[in-house]
Amino acid sequence: MSLKKSILIIIVILLIDQISKIYIKTHFSLHESVDVFSWFKIYFIENDGMAWGTKISDFTSLISDRSAKVALTLFRVFAIFGIGYWLYDATKKGCSKILLLAIALIFAGALGNIIDSVFYGVLFDHSFGQVASFLTESGGYDSLLHGRVVDMLYFPLIEVDLPHWLPLYGGKRFNFFEPVFNIADVAISTGFIMLIVFNKKAFPKIDS
Repeated sequence: MSLKKSILIIIVILLIDQISKIYIKTHFSLHESVDVFSWFKIYFIENDGMAWGTKISDFTSLISDRSAKVALTLFRVFAIFGIGYWLYDATKKGCSKILLLAIALIFAGALGNIIDSVFYGVLFDHSFGQVASFLTESGGYDSLLHGRVVDMLYFPLIEVDLPHWLPLYGGKRFNFFEPVFNIADVAISTGFIMLIVFNKKAFPKIDS
């Protein structure tokens, strides 16, 4: 797979990821949801930059450590350059298509979430109890590098009340699958799964 094809894949994933996030951000208030199927919901939450946000994320936990947030964002920006170089180097060396596709997916997903973390705080106002607006006169909900990642894909495949006789968790609500995520998270996870499942094809042994 050529570098041009890898870049095309990255662009397509970024467009899908950002279009979906911008739509959710400008049409949903925080924690608003829409049932698509009984097992799939569009559920708008925001997290502080970690992949696979959870349904219980809240505002107070998101802003608990602003300096750590900046450090995390900057680390990810530097990591993106490393992944980008890895993709460029692997392409030049003619590595397997599996490896190139996996790296492209990881790069696209990581970059998609970094865009949120770096710019969304400046570009949008907040979503608490309202639908956010883009580039308002009053400014965004936070400063550069303090944006929050938009998540919206939620698959509550199983939701049951656990029996009261069950130790520790009796009477509590059990949800499977709990994480709320986005297209970027899917790309990152798919890339890593490919590297694990197709490890031998991605990193073939070179006969000496």
